[in-house]
Amino acid sequence: MADPAMSVTPYWELTFDADGDVDGGQRDRLLTEVKRRGVRDLILFSHGWNCDRSTATRLYSRFFAPVPALAPAARIGYVGVVWPSMRFSDEPIPDFPRSVVADPTPRPALRPALDEHTRHDLLVTFPGRATVVDQIARMLEQRPPGRAELEEFGRLVRLLVDVVPPGPQALFAADTLAEGVPQDEPEMFTGSTTTACEEFAQALAGLESPSPTEEFSLPNPWDGAHELLRQATYYAMKRRAGTVGERGLGPFVGRLAGVAPGVRVHLVGHSFGGRLVSFALRGLPAGVRTVKSVTLLQGAFSHYAFAARGVLQGHQNRIDGPLVCCYSRFDQALGTMYPLASRIAGDSQGLVGEVLVGEVLGAKWGAMGHDGVQSVPGTRACALAEALAAPLPTSGCVNVDTAAVVRRGGAPAGAHSDIVHPELARLVLAAGRIR
Repeated sequence: MADPAMSVTPYWELTFDADGDVDGGQRDRLLTEVKRRGVRDLILFSHGWNCDRSTATRLYSRFFAPVPALAPAARIGYVGVVWPSMRFSDEPIPDFPRSVVADPTPRPALRPALDEHTRHDLLVTFPGRATVVDQIARMLEQRPPGRAELEEFGRLVRLLVDVVPPGPQALFAADTLAEGVPQDEPEMFTGSTTTACEEFAQALAGLESPSPTEEFSLPNPWDGAHELLRQATYYAMKRRAGTVGERGLGPFVGRLAGVAPGVRVHLVGHSFGGRLVSFALRGLPAGVRTVKSVTLLQGAFSHYAFAARGVLQGHQNRIDGPLVCCYSRFDQALGTMYPLASRIAGDSQGLVGEVLVGEVLGAKWGAMGHDGVQSVPGTRACALAEALAAPLPTSGCVNVDTAAVVRRGGAPAGAHSDIVHPELARLVLAAGRIR
């Protein structure tokens, strides 16, 4: 039966927990039905930092909606991957009702306090940490003076996102070998919280008022404390995305290949969902060649992940087709905040350039969704219009500048979530040679 909330059919969901374990009932239903429904091309889409199922499924429904008309003869099935991540409610998603994705209460440009929606999502995403969340919320509201109070705030943030042993997630934090595998605790938490908050506050001030003024004063470091919390949760989501991809989605695709070897699989990921589907390549069983394309929409992981010292080096060769990386200069989350957080995390090996607030950030800290795959020989590059006008390469990495459509959104995320466009749906079909 069709899901009335979904724009396409047949549609299935796959739900994973933080350690990559899949909902067995959903898995078995998909494996049973995909062959019976005569599906030839199966598109699996992973969200990024959405917290609940409803927001993720709204995204999938909106993104998939134009696909049937774009490929009317194709026998397509659709899968929405749901995993425990979160987003802060001050990151509006273009074209989505504000009541769905954000606190409707008007707030000033900088939001040092913890709003009710984000507080709830933290409790859901990090179960068993209610006392810590309450203490963090109180400090963000009161903004106590003094360096010691900021350092205590940093301790609480670290306590919130710590991995509970002996879980596997600590093994999945690094994108490059320079970061360490597994990565040690980032200096964002072990270094000076005051310094980190000062840098985040300056970066946010630059995003809110990009034009310099004659009068300049350093912002209050508490203006950056909220961003420190946001980046800490992103760090936790980064670990989870890798875990779910390699331990959950990759093995599932392998199992699907055994049950329905004729089904062509296409992986699509937004933000950390791009990291998730990329790590799924590392979890594919040997010999599986059913993945025909991977499309990364504003991927929130290192642009060196597939390079010589990346943890995914050579894994694009597990795809029987291209790896298409979409990027946009209007993505402030990946163009400013991601590289700043990466530097503060302490990845000091092989630094390309100094990172200064208000200037172009050093290439060392870049993300896939900001400037595409880097340092992978043979990578092709084109604009979105070119990618849609001519056949895409049938293998290797392809960087596609999507700034023509991925361009809307305010600080601090910018256009990071502006991905619901028919042009991007067409690009997924072109990458997978779905006709």
